[in-house]
Amino acid sequence: MRFICKPFADLTLAELYAMMQLRQEVFIVEQNCPYLDADGKDVKSHHLLCYDTDALVAYCRLLPSGVSYEEPSIGRVITAARVRNTGLGKLLMQKAIEHIELLFGNNTIRIGAQAYLKKFYEQFGFEDMQQPYLEDGIPHLIMLRKANAN
Repeated sequence: MRFICKPFADLTLAELYAMMQLRQEVFIVEQNCPYLDADGKDVKSHHLLCYDTDALVAYCRLLPSGVSYEEPSIGRVITAARVRNTGLGKLLMQKAIEHIELLFGNNTIRIGAQAYLKKFYEQFGFEDMQQPYLEDGIPHLIMLRKANAN
């Protein structure tokens, strides 16, 4: 597995296409959730891409403070169906936390997580901060990971 982290302006057209294709495949088609994925936040974010040979198999975006939340955040966390339950999702989150701390400092990180993934994110020090809310018809939670967690 090969990880690459880049700001939006440094993405190649092929990387951008693969990223958008994987996000649409998982969030829109697989989860049957029509929504505007190109939300304007990508241009302000860094993008963590994980390749297996030439195929993008995992991805997330790293957002600085003030883009989605007051704190830096991790969003659009996905793995391709063919690599689920291999531990790659855990590795992706570890790398995301490492990169977000390098980019934005060791600050509190806020995420809007799909509620069914609560235990997954708790492994990385994230704590549920409020009652579930609906986003695009899917239950979500606001979760925080305080600086120096784990």
